[in-house]
Amino acid sequence: MNKKIIIIISLITILLIGGGIFLISKTQAPKITGLDDFAKCLTGKNVTMYGAAWCSHCQNTKRTFGSSFQYINYVECPQNAQLCLDKGVNGYPTWILGDGTKLEGEQSLTDLSEKTSCQLQISQ
Repeated sequence: MNKKIIIIISLITILLIGGGIFLISKTQAPKITGLDDFAKCLTGKNVTMYGAAWCSHCQNTKRTFGSSFQYINYVECPQNAQLCLDKGVNGYPTWILGDGTKLEGEQSLTDLSEKTSCQLQISQ
């Protein structure tokens, strides 16, 4: 009889712990909203992304911005090779901030926000 009670209590404990872990893992991460405003802020601060259509990191960046990418100052370097050379673009993507600071490689939205003071809107 005692073994049955211990087994039942153990099973209930395992289910409760497992259920708790499941609920915690299903908690949604904060969502970034207002990407149009963020992209427009970057453009307003004379931030430009230099890239190439075939560049996978550039494609990731464009996907991250979604339809808001239309508001980003973007230069397609293979079609504007001399401009990119003049700007010192050595790889893709390269972000050049209004003050001339270069950010080379794929940048997160958070990194861009921190470097430019353009605010991201985050909702739960």
